[in-house]
Amino acid sequence: MLICRVVGSAVSTVKNEKLKGLKLLIVREVTVRNRLVGKPLVAVDSVGAGEGEIVFVAQGSSARQTHPTQNAPVDATIMAIADSLEVGGKVTYRKM
Repeated sequence: MLICRVVGSAVSTVKNEKLKGLKLLIVREVTVRNRLVGKPLVAVDSVGAGEGEIVFVAQGSSARQTHPTQNAPVDATIMAIADSLEVGGKVTYRKM
């Protein structure tokens, strides 16, 4: 699972039928100190995340383990929204 920040959204009117009704967000991997490090990728939002939030993203076959993404052509799904991150006893991120 990746730690990512939601940096935008993607809209597609022409898509596979199994993707209809799914919200697509653009995320980038971040360090545990909330610094962007990864390339942008599109992930299906299964939890109602919003721009700027830190989220946990599952990829590959794990991304298809939610009810909305089951048997869909999905390679990345937002599975959770982070409230905080703690590393070595120090809080490195706390949701505002």
